[in-house]
Amino acid sequence: MSTVGPDARTIVIAPDSFKGSIAAADAAEALAEGWASVRPADRIVLRPMADGGEGTLDAFAAAVPGARRMPVTVTGPDGLATDAAWLLLPATADEPWGVGVVELASTSGIELLGARRLPWDADTTGFGEAIAAALDHGVTRLVLGIGSSASTDGGSGLLTALGVRFTDAAGEPVARGARGLGAVAEADLSGLRPLPAGGAVVLTDVTNPLLGRSGAAAVFGPQKGLAAHEVAAADAGLARLAALLPADPSAPGAGAAGGAGLALLAWGAQLVPGASAVAELVGLPAAVADAAVVVTGEGSFDAQSASGKTPAHVVALAASAGARAALVAGRIAAASDVSGFAAAVSLTELAGSTDAALGEPARWLRAAGASLARRL
Repeated sequence: MSTVGPDARTIVIAPDSFKGSIAAADAAEALAEGWASVRPADRIVLRPMADGGEGTLDAFAAAVPGARRMPVTVTGPDGLATDAAWLLLPATADEPWGVGVVELASTSGIELLGARRLPWDADTTGFGEAIAAALDHGVTRLVLGIGSSASTDGGSGLLTALGVRFTDAAGEPVARGARGLGAVAEADLSGLRPLPAGGAVVLTDVTNPLLGRSGAAAVFGPQKGLAAHEVAAADAGLARLAALLPADPSAPGAGAAGGAGLALLAWGAQLVPGASAVAELVGLPAAVADAAVVVTGEGSFDAQSASGKTPAHVVALAASAGARAALVAGRIAAASDVSGFAAAVSLTELAGSTDAALGEPARWLRAAGASLARRL
């Protein structure tokens, strides 16, 4: 959307998706409509974002001409067949077979479970199957987004789909998900498929290690359904797995996506901050350089948002360019630090309740855009 007049300022709108509610591109459109209703002379530039989680595939598809969705049926986090897709980016002279983009959220993600939670049995098999499909196609390089996982399986499911065999002390295959990690005694990596020639880059939105108080089970396990008294057992299972894999469990990002970060490190992939990688792809730094105001947002803004997620990266870009930043979130947790933003709007507060905000996200995003235009 671009509306130019004699008094125009450039306004960049770069939200992430509002998980389970509205996609990033639709959120950006709604915010822009609200802003333009108050300040129609402004030039509005849309740069929907992602950080490795839900919406990463859509961000690449929108940014890269000629990108093709490649349908694939995978084993979902609940063990049932799930229709998904990976994205094939066009071939170039450097990458003659193209680049495969695979998103964990759409293959093994928590949103696929709806209101259900399967903390011990959900796994990442589907993500690994989609990666295998991209390898079968012959891609030169992989880009893997690993946010929004439904499981705490340490990536054992994805590695199994890529040829690793996990067994117990009796030599029998272990159960899927976090449940099997308590019994895992051996990892046979002899059948593990090799990386593509150009390697694999992993987009992650967190820097947590695998284990301990800042690890996958303690920090993210409760979101996936782990009860407080179950966290220690899940952490112990992850430790058993880590002892069998050639990767450092203390590495930043090893605990991402329920430990899928560790599994991908063991495969030889490189972990990078997802928000910055996607921002470069969609041309956000160049857009922000000319902006007076930059609006970003996500579904829930809390203490974790400052650690690698989209709003943190966008506000840093805005600050470096001398632009004011504004935040819109479905909810803003009470203890959140919003000091870097010139203004912050909670859709829950605008709508009067969480249910109202979730029921009509586009309506309340338009209202938020209008509110910010008046204030800024």
